[in-house]
Amino acid sequence: MFSIPVVVVAIFFIGAGILHFVLLDFFSSIVPPYFTNPEALVKISGVFEILGGIGILIERTRQWAAYGLIALCVAVLPANIHMAMHPDQFADIPVVLLYLRLPLQALVIWVIWKAGQSRHFQK
Repeated sequence: MFSIPVVVVAIFFIGAGILHFVLLDFFSSIVPPYFTNPEALVKISGVFEILGGIGILIERTRQWAAYGLIALCVAVLPANIHMAMHPDQFADIPVVLLYLRLPLQALVIWVIWKAGQSRHFQK
């Protein structure tokens, strides 16, 4: 039996990781221009999102997976800031969503933290 935070984090990050490959052009477009090789960065982050989502499901790796996913959230923060600062480059996305991503990042990190602390005890 998994806790709700574990399931939410696993589904969110495995799904997001897969989308990094399916929507590679979109995710590459949100990488700030001061980073080089956006496609490689998107693929790398996608792999680590999938690995973190799987790792959070395994009690033995759960805490380390949580640490990795939190670090990943911090690493992608420049992309979220870039999007909020340049809404004209993302006309298909409502501006309010571009700004909401920033505080939601803190909520996502909190849920990851809770998931990482979750333990399964057999009775």
